[in-house]
Amino acid sequence: MGIAYTNLEISNPKYPELEALTIRALADTGAVHMCLPEHVALQLKLEPIDHKEVTLADGSHKAIPYAGPIQFKFKNRIGFGGALIMGDEPLLGAIPMEDMDLIVIPKLRKVDVNPSYPNIASSLAK
Repeated sequence: MGIAYTNLEISNPKYPELEALTIRALADTGAVHMCLPEHVALQLKLEPIDHKEVTLADGSHKAIPYAGPIQFKFKNRIGFGGALIMGDEPLLGAIPMEDMDLIVIPKLRKVDVNPSYPNIASSLAK
């Protein structure tokens, strides 16, 4: 198994005049949220709307700014959500991956759309 990175487009729907950014993000199925460095959030004029108490990899806890809304685009998929403003590189967590029905292919070290539903994202609503 290896580390998987992917490119995705992000934008701020509150400011449609701002150009979308294409970012390279680490795909992390063990992380819940999208994480964006502060310099990316500033480019999209993302404003913190809350804070979340986050457990970091070392087990420590920290209050982290949570900003949004953000529009995510990957191939033929679109999703909306928020992001924790932290770290030094973008991280694609489980919530946006599930929202867009993306999978990680560890052997190929890549992210792709769910091959069982190539034309439209699938989801559970039970």
